[in-house]
Amino acid sequence: MEAMNPVAVLLLSLVSLGRCAPLSHCDALMKPITISNEEILGRWQYIGGSSDIPGSRSLALLMTSAWVDLTQTPRSNVLNLVQSHRIYGRCSSYAYDVIFENNTMLIEEPFFLKEVYLPHACPDCLVANEDVVSGGDTFKSLLMFSRSRTVPPAAMEMLKKQAECLRMPPPIIMDPDEEMCPDDIAPLEGLTALNSIFEAKMGHRVARVLDAIFDMFLN
Repeated sequence: MEAMNPVAVLLLSLVSLGRCAPLSHCDALMKPITISNEEILGRWQYIGGSSDIPGSRSLALLMTSAWVDLTQTPRSNVLNLVQSHRIYGRCSSYAYDVIFENNTMLIEEPFFLKEVYLPHACPDCLVANEDVVSGGDTFKSLLMFSRSRTVPPAAMEMLKKQAECLRMPPPIIMDPDEEMCPDDIAPLEGLTALNSIFEAKMGHRVARVLDAIFDMFLN
């Protein structure tokens, strides 16, 4: 008899144990996996995720679709990332360079971001665990991407368990039937836009209140 896939065994054991993931299972779920430069290149559709960045929950509920595209640059350890999202029918696109080496994506300035990749339960998925440090503040995000717009229920269940391990709110999932943004939108400078979100300390309290309100309606 053919041996069962280790990821499938892990997922089945988690499902049987209910919502609370014991520490021993979290160790396996949160252990970074290996991903090569070639594997990470190309277009990824954003499936959903969870984040404690102020305003991220509100934004995720207003956003109807998103994708990222990673391409090689002349420098072997640097990739160009273009991300595009649709909010209330309006598309925006941003571009910036990232360092990718040793299975890790890094941004060093104007803020620090470290992204590693976690186990998943579908062959064309990518689950990113991000840590961001900006001006003494730290934030965390858990994001799922896929080559296609839909993923199997097992992959969703594993993502929820990973969010529980991180003590984060349940992931907000995109509707796969919503319209995607086209490729021909001129991208803006992305690091400047992201940094303005992290540095807007006076707006963080308001953003967290909005997140809580949106979550009340969601749940």
